[in-house]
Amino acid sequence: MKIAMVGSGYVGLVSGACFADFGHDVVCIDKDQSKIDALHAGVMPIYEPGLDALVESNVRAGRLSFTTDLAAGIAGAAAIFIAVGTPSRRGDGHADLSFVHAVAKEVGEHLANDAVIVTKSTVPVGTGDEVERIIAASGTAHRFAVVSNPEFLREGAAIGDFKRPDRIVIGAEDEFGREIMREVYRPLFLNESPILFTSRRSSELIKYAANAFLATKITFINEMADLCEKVGADVQDVSRGIGMDGRIGSKFLHAGPGYGGSCFPKDTLALLKTAEDYDSPVRIVEAVVKTNDSRKRAMGRKVIEALGGSDAARGRKVALLGLTFKPNTDDMRDSPAIAIAQTLADAGVSVAAYDPEGMEQARPIMPEVAMCDSPYAAIEGADAIAIVTEWDAFRALDLGRVKELAKAPVLVDLRNIYQPDDVRAAGFTYHSIGRA
Repeated sequence: MKIAMVGSGYVGLVSGACFADFGHDVVCIDKDQSKIDALHAGVMPIYEPGLDALVESNVRAGRLSFTTDLAAGIAGAAAIFIAVGTPSRRGDGHADLSFVHAVAKEVGEHLANDAVIVTKSTVPVGTGDEVERIIAASGTAHRFAVVSNPEFLREGAAIGDFKRPDRIVIGAEDEFGREIMREVYRPLFLNESPILFTSRRSSELIKYAANAFLATKITFINEMADLCEKVGADVQDVSRGIGMDGRIGSKFLHAGPGYGGSCFPKDTLALLKTAEDYDSPVRIVEAVVKTNDSRKRAMGRKVIEALGGSDAARGRKVALLGLTFKPNTDDMRDSPAIAIAQTLADAGVSVAAYDPEGMEQARPIMPEVAMCDSPYAAIEGADAIAIVTEWDAFRALDLGRVKELAKAPVLVDLRNIYQPDDVRAAGFTYHSIGRA
């Protein structure tokens, strides 16, 4: 089957490469000529483990290609995926659907055969209806169906998530759409991956509801961590204790500096706006968004307290280890490190940082931070070290060398990747999350 993937960003490129690896003939389409040129040269626009090798092997096999020509790219495609960005719209928090609508219009104008148009982008409820209206208004004579097929890819583990999914959600209104989507996902269907067929609107809401629920779990355990510090409990014990309950589960119960990234912040905001539009408020999600925003600054203040408070912190140096919102990605969108660094800078603290993949993305949005070429370079002369992202490279630091390089042996572990007794035995003052 020929598949066209309109949009060659994170979702489009990973999905397109994986579909090609299943044996489909995939064309990835993007208006950004420089991105397409880079892909032709084997240069990935994002960091995702294993993606470069997956793309290279399928290009070499002739199953994956790239173009800026949408008309040529969709010609003969049985499934045309829309995988463009839906960022939060400035001013009101609604999802910006301008790219989705523009693609729908262009697809309608150039549709040369019967096809299913699939919204892979994360879109609010009712978007599929509008995409269908736009394509129909183009006057196309070809049969088409509009289907919702949300993505559930974790950055840093996207290829595995695509090939071994918890579930595949397909929102279709007719048998034509369902039939084509069964063929698209036939390799996974044969592997007994669960496929859930729903209405289109239910599918659109599933994506937002899933992300809002996970964001709620993160925010809940972070608030429990604050309570643990007050009452002398250990949040990691609490997390394990409640996570062993099959009704709750252990995932997303790791206390830290708050959630960030490309999905949770914008999707929770978009869900709030949809709820407002339909006069059906989601108070829990409102509280999650507010609490998560305030937590990031609170983590900056936690580092300041480790320096002895606001007066003592001025003129001191802090080393930030990790800038991306999570490990195994270069994504800086809404990363807690941004608010933490700004809070420190506002308090007169100088900040040096190291991240294995995120510094190029971080430089323009964190001009107050000095970027270093290794964790030890950032640590040199620091009055405190703060671990912000749990990269593997930070899990086994040479604590003896760290102590020699740092001006003061103060470690603020915002991801709880060290054992308190081990760090204190090495001569450090140790601060962590949700532990006495």
